[in-house]
Amino acid sequence: MSQNLPLIMKHGSPDDFQTPPIALSPLLPFIHKDWIVWETACGSGNLVKELVYQGYKVDKGDIKIGKDYFTYEPKKWDCSITNPPFSKKNEWIKRTYDLGKPFALLLPLAALETQTRQRQWKKGLQLIVLDKRLHFETPNHAESHCWFASAWFTNGLNLPKDIMFSELKELNQLELPRGSVYA
Repeated sequence: MSQNLPLIMKHGSPDDFQTPPIALSPLLPFIHKDWIVWETACGSGNLVKELVYQGYKVDKGDIKIGKDYFTYEPKKWDCSITNPPFSKKNEWIKRTYDLGKPFALLLPLAALETQTRQRQWKKGLQLIVLDKRLHFETPNHAESHCWFASAWFTNGLNLPKDIMFSELKELNQLELPRGSVYA
């Protein structure tokens, strides 16, 4: 049965890597506190939990919870933030621009390549380049040793520069406030 699942839904697939919350540290100053953030591929919820802890209202989405990014859109949201599945990055980038709202996509720097993606980036792009490689959480919950550099690919966040080089800083993870994650 699992052989018929899309790659994005298979446990252990290249799309089943979870983002460490520290990845948000350089992005948070540019996300308005009164915004509702749509985390469009939340997976196990690492980014959702940190966003909620930081005081944001969050609507979580993921194909695994029946909220497929290509068919679902919350009624109310102001900005989307996610580490999109790599197998769908071209389609994800296109849909994100088509939605017309501010966004931040965590992608490898190599996502600047290809004519298809460059056509999208020409619509407006600002980067927050991370100073260290992230250690993504693997499907068996082990830390990975990533071989590529990542950046937040953003639009509509009005960064002070088009390319920012940022230092990752530890975030304190404490118990989450109740009632802050939207259904």
